[in-house]
Amino acid sequence: MGCFHSKTFHLLSPDSKQQEPLPLPEDPKQLATNPDPSITGDQLDIPVFREFPLNELRAAANGFSSEFIVSESGEKAPNVVYRGKLKDNRLVAIKRFSNLSWPDPQQFLSEASMVGKVRHKRLVNLIGCCAEGDERLLVAEYMPNDTLSKHLFHWEKQPLPWEMRVRIAYYIAQVLDHCDTQDRKIYHDLNAYRVLFDEEGDPRLSSFGLMKNSRDGKSYSTNLAYTPPEFLRTGRVIPESVIYSFGTVLLDLLSGKHIPPSHALDLIRGENLLLLMDSSLEGQYANEDAAVLVELASKCLQYEAKDRPVVKYLLTAVEPLQKQKEVQSVLSLPAHTLMGLSKTPVPLPILLSPLGKACVRMDLSAVHEVLLKTGYRDEEGAEKLSFQEWTQQVQDMLNTKKFGDIAFRDKDFNNAIDNYTKLVSLMSVPSGTVFVRRALSYLMVEQAELALRDAMQAQVCLPEWPTAFYMQALALSKLGMESDAQDMLNDGANFEAKKQNSWRHPS
Repeated sequence: MGCFHSKTFHLLSPDSKQQEPLPLPEDPKQLATNPDPSITGDQLDIPVFREFPLNELRAAANGFSSEFIVSESGEKAPNVVYRGKLKDNRLVAIKRFSNLSWPDPQQFLSEASMVGKVRHKRLVNLIGCCAEGDERLLVAEYMPNDTLSKHLFHWEKQPLPWEMRVRIAYYIAQVLDHCDTQDRKIYHDLNAYRVLFDEEGDPRLSSFGLMKNSRDGKSYSTNLAYTPPEFLRTGRVIPESVIYSFGTVLLDLLSGKHIPPSHALDLIRGENLLLLMDSSLEGQYANEDAAVLVELASKCLQYEAKDRPVVKYLLTAVEPLQKQKEVQSVLSLPAHTLMGLSKTPVPLPILLSPLGKACVRMDLSAVHEVLLKTGYRDEEGAEKLSFQEWTQQVQDMLNTKKFGDIAFRDKDFNNAIDNYTKLVSLMSVPSGTVFVRRALSYLMVEQAELALRDAMQAQVCLPEWPTAFYMQALALSKLGMESDAQDMLNDGANFEAKKQNSWRHPS
């Protein structure tokens, strides 16, 4: 799927002003990365926006062959999206308008170049345009993994996980905030078709909602029930309109289906949140987290534009839900894993246990709680404490284990380490659970190297025990060995999935 979709439309805001044409690069073949000093860590390797010659884009799309069509849309002024490959082998999406959409070529070039200056890693960035004769073409980064609408409403393998839904809301808010600072305050027709997924499986917001002067024949691609009230009243789109649309996207993410805002607000006022929430998310989220997004949606969907929050508020409301610190954390699950996409020859598993999720978040307190609840059950008999004869040594071992477990429960981690160390010396059969508990205790007292050693010992006890791999991942991350930590997390998830599959399909 390219960066355009069959239901993307652009509208002319009646109060929008004609923009003066911006100078385009003198060299049409320029492909250096954007030199704008204001674009810092938010940018990846994106070529400078440029004007393409028509023959280059025609060649990229194989003569605009029907086999290269990604989508078609528009009624009064049709447009077609093609998949293309540029001379440098970069895959792109090429949107080909009817000239009825943009009869003035200079106006088209001006608007496209303005949008092309807005760059962000959460945006499907425009990299060029073309206006030769009757042709009006936009060129953007290619998004191969479909739209939010597809993954949310028409999924085939799995419903969209809660973690990804929160990530999408946060990433959209980031883009809108960035556009706000770039003085592109009006984003037209924000909806689930505008969010696309890149090669990594990360969500991106289509830049074409920033194009404000197209005449596709429609204003909003969604049902009138989802259209901002001020547009229905006046035919005008204002900066607050995108806040309303953000609220409708939140409803989509929360419910997994199209719920008209008026009906959703009735459910919210009646505190019937279970009727609002997607049943496939059961057990995946904390009630307080869901309540935050529900309340935010309610604020965004206020009838009067002045009662809606500002863009910056969207960020401050959603950011705390990003407990994984996804951009920085080496232990955050890759998006393609959460999405169930096959980026690698052996796709990573997507169903994590509470322990796996806690390790992804680097939440040591949650890991502690899970280990307490699990007890020694994960050892599956292979390495349970073995008592062959009732001796004083066995009694000492039982007492030491008891004192160690009490200290571990009470978060007296230094005492737990002392008792578990004594226990290890007394046991004739090593216990992976004891090593794991001591490993977490070491992490709690900032001794990551000793924690790693114990986690490795736990793996020796049970070579395919996911918990042992997860603990190694935590220790490696604490030691700054980011790549190794991610590998261990992935190994643990793989063994966890293998275990789950064996339960579902016993031999």
